[in-house]
Amino acid sequence: MKKRVLSGIQPSGKLHIGNYFGMIKRMIEYQESSDLFCFIANLHSLTTLTDSKEMKKLTLDAAMDMLALGIDPNKCHFWVQSDVPEVAELTWILSCITPMGLMERAHSYKDKIAKGIQPNLGLFNYPALMTADILINQSQVVPVGKDQKQHVEMARDIAIKFNNQFGETFVIPKPDIPDEVATIPGTDGQKMSKSYGNTIPIFDDESVIKKAVMGIVTDSKGVDEAKDPESCNIFALYKLFASESEIKELSDKYKAGGLGYGDAKKMLLSKILETFRPFQKKRTELESNIPEVEKILAKGAEKVRITSLDTLNKVRLATGLKY
Repeated sequence: MKKRVLSGIQPSGKLHIGNYFGMIKRMIEYQESSDLFCFIANLHSLTTLTDSKEMKKLTLDAAMDMLALGIDPNKCHFWVQSDVPEVAELTWILSCITPMGLMERAHSYKDKIAKGIQPNLGLFNYPALMTADILINQSQVVPVGKDQKQHVEMARDIAIKFNNQFGETFVIPKPDIPDEVATIPGTDGQKMSKSYGNTIPIFDDESVIKKAVMGIVTDSKGVDEAKDPESCNIFALYKLFASESEIKELSDKYKAGGLGYGDAKKMLLSKILETFRPFQKKRTELESNIPEVEKILAKGAEKVRITSLDTLNKVRLATGLKY
């Protein structure tokens, strides 16, 4: 049987190339070889996004982005998180067996608070909801970035604790973090993230994409000076798009000197525009047929609720909630 793989993306802003290489490209590959469960995590976004109109818009935008980039609802389960209410019930049940100490050790919560995000119970309990997403679908593999690895480890701990306390109910998931895409650098060298304001968008005007690329931070070495490609943000991003021969050619130019960072940025920009142009065309087509997008999401939720209800009924029976 095919392995069951699960991942989701928050509808929290414009999709960027870090999202694509960190998760979406892998999802598209997984849907060809695995039983893929892929969802729009709008309940997670609710921890920081409280504008209802913006939430609706971003949810549909994220769905269209995913479909345009190659997610095929005929090859995978594709839905919006809030359309499967069983996940909220499981979150509560799991919260009742999760030790406070485990939740208090979550790095993501501390990092978000340190960056000025207002704390709330949902933000603190984020790992329990993520655990419910994973376990309710009996996921075996969870592709994530390095920053989410701890959350998958927490999901494993909670699943093991539940199984030990109530009997074998959940599959124990494993994270999947390929080294080459574990962290996609942003324009300032930090991890590319909307919250850092350092992203390069996919579905935006060419002028906006160009401005982001030309703003990538570099050192102060001049055109004629030799440069270290492995410490350069431009080169790190270029490697995501280029062939081995192209990567070697650019690396040699860095080391030889005579190549300015401005020219390297133009090479990167050309690669980005060339790669995403077909996806942008598909995105425009989807925007002109929103009812069809909504139909796809409704059908996906209906399909995934079969799995979710099956798991939740086992949990209710194991815990005595089914009497």
